Amino acid sequence: MMTLEQHGPDTYVGTGPSYPWGGLYGGQIVAQSLRAAAATVDPGFVVHSLHSYFIRSGDSSQPIRFEVDRLRNGRSFVTRQVVARQPIGAIFQMAASFQTPEDAPEVQLATMRDVPGPDEVESETWSEVFDRRFVPNDEPGRATAWLKMTAPMPADPLLQACALAYESDDLPTDAVVSLHPDRPQHRNFEEYPFFSASLDHSVWFHRPFDAHEWLLHDLTSHALMSSRGLATGHVFTRAGLHVATVTQEALIRTKRH
Repeated sequence: MMTLEQHGPDTYVGTGPSYPWGGLYGGQIVAQSLRAAAATVDPGFVVHSLHSYFIRSGDSSQPIRFEVDRLRNGRSFVTRQVVARQPIGAIFQMAASFQTPEDAPEVQLATMRDVPGPDEVESETWSEVFDRRFVPNDEPGRATAWLKMTAPMPADPLLQACALAYESDDLPTDAVVSLHPDRPQHRNFEEYPFFSASLDHSVWFHRPFDAHEWLLHDLTSHALMSSRGLATGHVFTRAGLHVATVTQEALIRTKRH
């Protein structure tokens, strides 16, 4: 999935599988766009943030064209913009920033909650490339789960970041849905009462990590209005290191029958 073919200057083409709900998975487009952006960046730079908008639903039967715009090349930071297109038009837009690593003080105030470890909860995943284990939670507006990649992947820091970007689109909707007064008590796709879609998505990468190890994604949502809910969360290693921050606004509508 992360293999992109170059089709001209700063232009790459990829594909994606079909998913249980139909169409493409937003995290896939985020990850592939990040891979395309990084292909135009000197290896001495590492991604530290991405900010994106989902514009249209993707079609798994069609290739995806990733067009990269080199917005800025600086000594410490470089910025790229990526537009993902299919025959229907633009389906996704992302800006990503890369930085040369600096030797500077590290301070962490975010703390990981005391939750059951991944070996204490059951696997519940829809993907062939990562495992997911939800932490039991009755708190409205919160979704917490352990995730790790199961697909073979090199230790390349860029691909590790792409893996986290792929996973990071999975939990925000659950946090938003848990606020809804008609929220379901199950995750059965066939009986799911909502239509949901990611609207925008951002990730800040703070520290290196191994996506093949369990990472705790802890998302909270404090507002749901006009069918939109905002989720914000932290990603921790099992040792409690804060490796990333994720935000997403999701669209939640009751299905019409």
